Amino acid sequence: MIRMIFVTSAFLILPMALTQCTNGTGVSEPDPEGDFKVMRDKMVETQIKARGVRDPRVLSALLKVERHRFVPEEYLDSAYSDQPLPIGEGQTISQPYIVALMTELLELEGNEKVLEIGTGSGYQAAILAELAKEVYTIEIIESLASRANNRLLELGYQNVKVKYGDGYLGWPEAAPFDAIIVTAAPDHIPKPLMDQLKEGGRMVVPVGTYTQELRKIVKRSGKVETIDVVPVIFVPMTGEGVKQKK
Repeated sequence: MIRMIFVTSAFLILPMALTQCTNGTGVSEPDPEGDFKVMRDKMVETQIKARGVRDPRVLSALLKVERHRFVPEEYLDSAYSDQPLPIGEGQTISQPYIVALMTELLELEGNEKVLEIGTGSGYQAAILAELAKEVYTIEIIESLASRANNRLLELGYQNVKVKYGDGYLGWPEAAPFDAIIVTAAPDHIPKPLMDQLKEGGRMVVPVGTYTQELRKIVKRSGKVETIDVVPVIFVPMTGEGVKQKK
């Protein structure tokens, strides 16, 4: 059993102050996109790489995907901060480090079909879309599913399919999947998801109620290998499926 130490520090990274021109022409034009890029670069360097995420493809995706596109306007100043942020309906966009860690644990090489349970804002799906061939993502809250789908399409992600539905049940008509990532916590490993995981596939899922453990599950020769990675806190998985027996 492998256990990683998870250390988090909550701080906000505020936008850089705009500078004035020195050639007598007045104040320079605001460059919010430039500010966000600086913040994104710092996020990857200080929050992701510094904590041990090393996969160059994952780091590249985190540098490319603009997290501020996936947070409500009132939280733009904190878009690249080391914390989850509210996105409405009692849900959150995950802490950047957790997104990076879970993504790295999937070991994506580029040709995979990936299932995500818990679309939320769509940020994790966008990261996956940069790293996999196909992404299927399910959200149980209809308004969030609709907003995420529109946002992903606006940003040009054609390899992501969003569905409103009960993630516990998975997406059987699109199975099997090379990798499955779950961004809400069930109190046990959902059997439908295990059934839809391809032989040799990887699942990353937080499991528990009041206390949760992020687990990496590998399916080999019909057997399940489970690795406890790190303690985490996710919103609980909801829906009719979670009422089913283990």
